[in-house]
Amino acid sequence: MTPTPRTTQSTSYPWVLVGLLWVVALLNYLDRQMLATMKPAMQVDIAELQSATNFGYLMAIFLWIYGLMSPISGLVADRLNRKWIIVGSLFVWSAVTLLMGYATTFEQLYGLRAVMGVSEALYIPAGLSLIADAHSSRTRSLAVGIHMTGLYMGQALGGFGATIAESYSWQSTFQVFGLVGIIYAFILSIFLQEIKKPYAEPVDALALPQKIPVFRGLSVLLLNPAFWVILLYYAVPSLPGWATKNWLPTLFATNLGIDMAQAGPLSTITIAASSFVGVITGGLLSDRWVQKNVRGRIYTSAIGLALTIPSLLLIGFGHSLVHVVGAALCFGFGFGMFDANNMPILCQFVSPRYRATGYGLMNMVGVFAGAFITNLLGKSTDAGSLGQDFAMLAGIVLLALAVQLYFLRPVANDMAAT
Repeated sequence: MTPTPRTTQSTSYPWVLVGLLWVVALLNYLDRQMLATMKPAMQVDIAELQSATNFGYLMAIFLWIYGLMSPISGLVADRLNRKWIIVGSLFVWSAVTLLMGYATTFEQLYGLRAVMGVSEALYIPAGLSLIADAHSSRTRSLAVGIHMTGLYMGQALGGFGATIAESYSWQSTFQVFGLVGIIYAFILSIFLQEIKKPYAEPVDALALPQKIPVFRGLSVLLLNPAFWVILLYYAVPSLPGWATKNWLPTLFATNLGIDMAQAGPLSTITIAASSFVGVITGGLLSDRWVQKNVRGRIYTSAIGLALTIPSLLLIGFGHSLVHVVGAALCFGFGFGMFDANNMPILCQFVSPRYRATGYGLMNMVGVFAGAFITNLLGKSTDAGSLGQDFAMLAGIVLLALAVQLYFLRPVANDMAAT
């Protein structure tokens, strides 16, 4: 007898779900972020990593694969049981992390990062659509925001990669955290439950009974003008978002004249801690504001994004500890407010039936922007212009903010199922 997915009627399980997925989100970013701060330790054993351009290629292959897989992942999550997508995704990327601890060549690392891009891409559309289905418009932004704190915590812990590698080895660091993820995948398979999708009858363990054309979701989304605005608004802030994830430790080390073992934790903890506060603040404010004004989520997100503009200028041109760290704190807080509201804003324009597909497309354009900026800033680092290029990102963020405020005009707090 196949299990029936849990409904959203329980008052406690939607928050239990957020807690379970919080750990997955932490591992998602931890496993991908460690590489960014362990470059100095790894380049001793793998000479190709001494080139910042080659390191940029290694970071970018993950992003290109991740981006290409994101729409496919959304289509899969809208049609299949999201519990097993999440469990399987976690297991595979954790196994890849474990194997990275045994890599001895640049080619092996390159191949493993590509596989990690495939497996990690499956998680976010499934996880966020599961949370969106479990929570109403009264708690959705807060729930998404709490989940996002797991991503930031993973990013912060990833900043300690260089510190741990200095005390032990980069190989053992990958091996230990990969094993932790594998163990948690088995725990998750026991406690995680699918949420009954609001547009479907009870489903079996794998698929919806309704046969929806595979590409119908794509056509519905791409014919929605508001969705194109959402794509642009998500993609442009992804440029500085990914830039801080992959290159802020290097910028801190360069501008402040400190080694990576110090710069890694300082930069990632600064961004993660302030983002943690930002997503909670943005979630609470958005959930309350949208009950009084249908554009409340739009305005909350805009406030957050506006805070990143002066921050990017100071991050790029600042050379004192106060300037750089203060700017990073402001950037993280603002980006957190923006991050907490992306899926909830999507829910105001897109039916529950296509939300995972929609977020998959958003992930794709955001990650492609991240791959572009990762490659560009690798070359900037070699050319000595990393800070200047960081600061230039402020201009295009301002443009995206203006487009969002002018064009995004929802008519309801939650788009009905169609």
